[in-house]
Amino acid sequence: MAPSLPDPEKSTTATTLVDAWDYKGRPAIRASTGGWSCAAMILFVELNERLTTLGIAVNLVTYLTATMHLGSAASANTVTNFLGTSFMLCLLGGFLADTYLGRYLTIAIFTAVQAAGMTVLTISTAATGLRPAPCADPTGASTSCAPPNGTQLGVLYLGLYLTALGTGGLKSSVSGFGSDQFDESDAGERRRMARFFSWFFFLISIGSLLAVTVLVYVQDNLGRRWGYGVCVVAILAGLLVFLGGTTRYRFKKLVGSPVTQIAAVTAAAWRKRKLPLPSDPAMLYEVDDGEDVKGKQKMPHSKQCRFLDHAAIVEVEAANKKKWAACTVTDVEEVKQVVRMLPTWATTILFWTVYAQMTTFSVSQAAAMDRRLSTFLIPAGSLTVFFVAAILLTVPLYDRLLAPLARRVTGNPHGLSPLQRIFVGLLLAALAMVAAALTERKRRAAAASGTTLSVFLLLPQFLLVGAGEAFTYIGQLDLFLRECPKGMKTMSTGLFLSTLSLGFFLSTALVTVVHKVTSRRPWLADNLDDGRLDNFYWLLAGISGVNLAVFVAAARGYVYKEKRLADAGMELAGDDDVLIHA
Repeated sequence: MAPSLPDPEKSTTATTLVDAWDYKGRPAIRASTGGWSCAAMILFVELNERLTTLGIAVNLVTYLTATMHLGSAASANTVTNFLGTSFMLCLLGGFLADTYLGRYLTIAIFTAVQAAGMTVLTISTAATGLRPAPCADPTGASTSCAPPNGTQLGVLYLGLYLTALGTGGLKSSVSGFGSDQFDESDAGERRRMARFFSWFFFLISIGSLLAVTVLVYVQDNLGRRWGYGVCVVAILAGLLVFLGGTTRYRFKKLVGSPVTQIAAVTAAAWRKRKLPLPSDPAMLYEVDDGEDVKGKQKMPHSKQCRFLDHAAIVEVEAANKKKWAACTVTDVEEVKQVVRMLPTWATTILFWTVYAQMTTFSVSQAAAMDRRLSTFLIPAGSLTVFFVAAILLTVPLYDRLLAPLARRVTGNPHGLSPLQRIFVGLLLAALAMVAAALTERKRRAAAASGTTLSVFLLLPQFLLVGAGEAFTYIGQLDLFLRECPKGMKTMSTGLFLSTLSLGFFLSTALVTVVHKVTSRRPWLADNLDDGRLDNFYWLLAGISGVNLAVFVAAARGYVYKEKRLADAGMELAGDDDVLIHA
């Protein structure tokens, strides 16, 4: 059970924190709770989550085609649906954590769910009866391969989507619970919190690196059951370490989901849609100067999305009758802020559609090329190590070289703004699809002449997408944490992660449509030499170009919250700057 939390007004001693409690519901003692020791145990859980999720994703397509005898399009869609569901379920996990369970219980429960999913997945790969019989023809001709039956696919999908459910719930809360271990009111702990976010991103990358090297090698050379079994052990170890810190964690009070606020403002605006808006915005409902009773930072009235202003119209007869009857101007403006971000949010989705190809068709390309490195045969899924390496190299290169140059050119103390970073990422994604199309055309021509090209020709597309992720991921995270209202920080993470989810689902939709439209002369054939994967890459390059133009148009009209508050004579709350740098 989550600890019962007392009234913070009673927790005011110098050695305790006013907004955090220990596992027994007592005011947390600064010296014996929280800090780096607790954060490290939480980071260990995230490391194992990343190892598991990416370890499945980058090598799953080869298992589905070679062992489960699914077609290339169906296999690619299975991978993107798995990843898309994992990130979409972060919204569910965040809602449960904010409203009912709290972050601690959410992490513990969903880590156990992920372990259960991996156990089912391990059994499905180990039990002979849960896999179709091997192909009669070693070449894998479709006529000689028995398709999987309903039970075999059912157990496989049960394992995958239990794992996705665990991943979504865990990922939604682990960064927030880690930051809860530091007191933002203390300058020293605030600096340590910024370092926590840096380590968080670093360990995600380390988990990815281990997944695409060690784990993929184990899967390909010792067997899937051993690779997935390692994941089960890793998750259980992470859960035990996490639970071991229970008596030392700092817990925060449940604040409720921001989805409730959005629903409240929208419903109130719709209910009062026929009431005339006052000519003077000062007549709309707002609390006195300073912070309101919810501890929010007041926001100035804006002229955009005027329909939502109806929610702040004062109705005398409705006073004290309905919870949603009187929303403050700040409540309305916070919802408006989310609406303003939607065009930018929508245009970042396509990056993750491009990213999805690195775990699906690019792996299929690698499997069809010469993967020998001296006497060592590189696993097809392990080629994504260059993708991860590009991320790890781009971050320090940006901080040490590009950011100082950008500061001199743009005058921005942080180098590139969040929107400028996203622009660079989207541009690199478009260039990656051009490179992928040219490489695939060259590979097909070589295959037609009986030649097998080196797998290292795929490096440009992996490096470009990897560098693009470093710009897009950090730019998105910076934007959503900077721009979302203070009370919606959890939702900002959910909005960010939903772009990953929708990007993977968009990849599934595109593959399905292209496979159906080109059925007579398939672009996405089971045998790449019989298809035109290069045309599919050209299609993605064209869509990416159009999307980039739309993003530029949306970004030009966007005004940062900091500037809007400055124009209104207000300042940002102090803790926002910490999150921006994190």
